[in-house]
Amino acid sequence: MYPRGTVDMALRLSAIGILDQENARICGVSAAAIRHWRCGRRQASHGTAAGRSLTCPRCHGRSLDEAAYAYLLGLYLGDGHITRGRRDVFVLSLFCSDDWPGLLAAARGTMSAVMPMSGVFCVHRPGCTQVKSTSKHWPCLFPQHGPGRKHTREIALEQWQSAIVAKYPGEFARGLFHSDGWRGVNRVRRKAADGDRWHEYPRYLFDNQSTDILRLCGDALNRLGVGLAVLAA
Repeated sequence: MYPRGTVDMALRLSAIGILDQENARICGVSAAAIRHWRCGRRQASHGTAAGRSLTCPRCHGRSLDEAAYAYLLGLYLGDGHITRGRRDVFVLSLFCSDDWPGLLAAARGTMSAVMPMSGVFCVHRPGCTQVKSTSKHWPCLFPQHGPGRKHTREIALEQWQSAIVAKYPGEFARGLFHSDGWRGVNRVRRKAADGDRWHEYPRYLFDNQSTDILRLCGDALNRLGVGLAVLAA
């Protein structure tokens, strides 16, 4: 028997995407124990009527981690998609660059926070990792899902989504920039009597072909009081 605190810490680490082997080293237990706690909790929840009734925040009234959802919405609109699998199960996929492992952990963690009853898994691609989660209810949380690419159709938030984004504009903008954005350093040279002086500042770029998604990004930045510069294609 392990202390309750050890079990709780292991479950929290699993929820944010820490792999079983690494989790075991952190907690000082076996990987088999981690798998038992992680899978045993999931199976127990699925096996009860209460667990099944708490599947979807939209259909069943389960509480929603709104900050995590705002971030996940940004990730989805930036570079994510939903596909239909077998038995009417939908797959939410996000593409994360392998150059930044922190994004991978954040994507896995926010998927688990928004849909705790659904498993999260990864598929490695050349230069990136595809983070995926399956649920019949992903379209309920992302009604922007539809046929065709996002930039070829209208993308509009529903009222409940707009309320969440207005409450957490920073998380929403962070998701957009993490999925389809870029951060670098601008260096500006100024000539002075005693020689050249350099001024550096961070620069953030968000590039998306959908004018609707660009507008949503701009609205979020306006709420944050961030200055905007639009670059023509």
